[in-house]
Amino acid sequence: MHTISTLTSDQPEEPGAVPPGRLPASRSFRRAFDDLRAGVAARELWSHLGWQDIKQRYRRSVLGPLWITISMAVTAFALGLLYSQLFQADIATFLPYITVGLITWHFLIGCLQEGSNAFIENEDMIKHLPAPLTVYALRTVWRLMIMFVHNLIVYVVILAIFFPALAQPGYTIIEEGGIPQPGLNVTALMAVPAFGALALNGLWVVLLLGITSTRFRDVPQVIAAVSSLLFFMTPIVWSIDILAAKFPETGGGWRQYLYEFNPVYHFLEIIRAPMIGNVQSLHHWFVVGGFTVVGWLLTVVVMRNYRSRVSYWV
Repeated sequence: MHTISTLTSDQPEEPGAVPPGRLPASRSFRRAFDDLRAGVAARELWSHLGWQDIKQRYRRSVLGPLWITISMAVTAFALGLLYSQLFQADIATFLPYITVGLITWHFLIGCLQEGSNAFIENEDMIKHLPAPLTVYALRTVWRLMIMFVHNLIVYVVILAIFFPALAQPGYTIIEEGGIPQPGLNVTALMAVPAFGALALNGLWVVLLLGITSTRFRDVPQVIAAVSSLLFFMTPIVWSIDILAAKFPETGGGWRQYLYEFNPVYHFLEIIRAPMIGNVQSLHHWFVVGGFTVVGWLLTVVVMRNYRSRVSYWV
């Protein structure tokens, strides 16, 4: 506990107290990495807080957290039924496509929206509880992971219903001009490391946006404003097959840049493709890997410079 206390009690030192050429004690990479290590080590704290968030949200509710699953099931079924008719897609393959897309989207957008408010909403605890900042970021990611697992119940039910269609080699998501898919096989296990990659990236996103938002309170509003646009710009309720089928002479042409330059699409594909037996492309993993490295490097730098100021900014 003494170690944890020293991590959060960093006070900016007077300029004259720091010898020339040396960083203040509160602004060092060692302090940033110590915060990360101590936060991960405090597993009982952030896991308990994450569970309490779920319980508090559905307090006095008859079904409790099952409302998470019910809400996802209703949304997936309604959108799957509607867009399968609009795009002339087979409901047996299009509904699982939309379901996994929505489940993953809720986790990704949760990291952005809830992450930007992670430290702001924990203002009282940050000021009074001697704990690393990483604890509050892990609390947010853990809560979103719990919700993700709850939503997987919908996927399991849909998979049980439409498994014959998804396991058939060469199936297509849309009926005319669809890209043949290999079908569900043992590569579905790739969804496990894919979710690990999502969680790892979710942590740096929460840390980075959380610290930035405490200084610039417009960040959460900006993220909320662009969320709806980002949803429709990402292949969630529509498939890239549609562009290829509509513009067969160019394979979608410049329109493919709408999703190829959208990082959410690549994070979505590394987990959706194996879960529904779609073609898995390595370039999605390369993009995700690049964002992982760059994101964590940027986050560590931001933590080094501004971690000690968060308690003042909130």
